Amino acid sequence: MRTAIDRRRFLAASGTVGAVAAAAGIGGHVLSDKRFSVNTSAVKLAAPVARPKPLPRDVALDIPGLSPFFTPNAQFYRVDTALVVPQVPPSAWTLRIHGMVDNPVTLTFDDLMKRPMIEHDVTLTCVSEGVGGSYIGNARWEGTLLAGLLREARVQAGADQIVMRDVNGMNIGVATDPVLDGRASLLAIGMNGQPLPVAHGFPVRVVVPGLYGYVSACKWVVDMELTTFRAFDAYWVQRGWSQQAPIKTESRIDVPRAGASLPAGKVVVAGVAWAQHRGIEAVEVFVDGTWYPARLAAQDTIDTWRQWYYVWDAPPGPHTLKVRATDKTGHTQTAAVHRTEPDGATGYHTIRVTVS
Repeated sequence: MRTAIDRRRFLAASGTVGAVAAAAGIGGHVLSDKRFSVNTSAVKLAAPVARPKPLPRDVALDIPGLSPFFTPNAQFYRVDTALVVPQVPPSAWTLRIHGMVDNPVTLTFDDLMKRPMIEHDVTLTCVSEGVGGSYIGNARWEGTLLAGLLREARVQAGADQIVMRDVNGMNIGVATDPVLDGRASLLAIGMNGQPLPVAHGFPVRVVVPGLYGYVSACKWVVDMELTTFRAFDAYWVQRGWSQQAPIKTESRIDVPRAGASLPAGKVVVAGVAWAQHRGIEAVEVFVDGTWYPARLAAQDTIDTWRQWYYVWDAPPGPHTLKVRATDKTGHTQTAAVHRTEPDGATGYHTIRVTVS
């Protein structure tokens, strides 16, 4: 298990990624190869047949230090599964859907671009996201619904797992049911109005709302095999992580920062909460032994995070702040502290500040 955890932490990066290979004792390699850099701007995103409803006016709060509602592409967290980011030109990309299907499908990028496209806002979360951590981001994704392709392939009864492989053969396994249950599971080609960045899976990646990325967010995807969990353990499952990976109801304090020194008086405590594909119903802030209800920004979709804030009349002295969220099923996140493996960290994000 320690090997799996260390590999995941080694490969994870937020925003930009440096020359991590040197840290692993592999000189001369970095997480990009500009000699073979593909031209993402050559891809022109199609007009979606279905656009999201206009965002509610108060979906994004104007609070300094609060995570923006949409995470800019350059700041979106990354978890890389290769030391060199794959460079896949669209002309060379194909997707094969096979295994327990009656009608195997092979799709080229041109074929994909002819399919109906939709836009959908989804917050992605890595299972390596520790309580209060940064491996989470929200974006507007454009792509075609994966369920439609699977129905064309005619998935056979009993095929409860889709093993997805990237261009290097890295495999992850996702349960078939969540992909087919009506949620906006996408073969995505766009991110925040732009073609996918190379580091985020250009030309095509998978986005499945509500599941941790290690089972659902295959970048540079080229192969999908319908099979069973009984027949095959995917890469991370072999290393002790859970087969099923629904994202847990969680929350984070963005402001103030841990250890901050604050002036006495009105202090805005703010952050984000998430329970993808369930939605956030309430957030509470703990101050020195008492829980107080926070005010929520508007909900976009139940697949995105939700901003919140609480105005605290802060007296002088040291103080402890915590946050907890309740999702729309009525479940409140647990106080029990648990590490990330095998299916995500739990506990309350807790910070300490000093007021003078």
